Amino acid sequence: MAKSDYFPRPDGELLIWHDRFILNLAALKTQLGLSDEDIAACNTENQELHGKVSAANIAAAAAHHATADKQAYRGQFENKVRALARRIKAHPGYTEALGSLLGIVGAEINTDLTDAKPVLKAADQTGGNVVLSFQKFKSDGINIYSQRENESEFVFLARDTQTRYVDNRPLLVAGKPELRRYTAVYVVKDLEVGQYSDELVVSCAP
Repeated sequence: MAKSDYFPRPDGELLIWHDRFILNLAALKTQLGLSDEDIAACNTENQELHGKVSAANIAAAAAHHATADKQAYRGQFENKVRALARRIKAHPGYTEALGSLLGIVGAEINTDLTDAKPVLKAADQTGGNVVLSFQKFKSDGINIYSQRENESEFVFLARDTQTRYVDNRPLLVAGKPELRRYTAVYVVKDLEVGQYSDELVVSCAP
């Protein structure tokens, strides 16, 4: 009968496995014909592995914090800029030409949603949090459908009337990466219109 690979993939399991490996290896040194140099080299490699994994975990935590901090500030920043733009547009001296010069006039949208399909973009924020974004055009929003590894088909996830949605479902298995698939369709007056978006596959990191 075929056997699975003995070498663990997840970092945490690998550390536990190698700790046990070198402990038993030292006890069996003579029986297996190993030298003190062999054992010393294994111990050095074990210490380096622990250090690398620890450094990677610290960096990942810092990156997650930095991303969350940036996203929070970006939201505040956008609100302030939009508030200033509204004040400018309400001023008697405002003209659309000035608005175009400042870049606060949106482009004309003539998209016919009859055959249109959303274009989803995603950013994995780790821990099961995925930020989805799209363009609304003339729609009221989109219906989002998702399929996870343990699901046989797409299921309704949410209706988003903004242009940014956060899927904050926890990972199916804590600490284990998982794949999520997303698709969406435009909604106008509570009715789905157009075509479903191309399937978007996101690898969610722990």
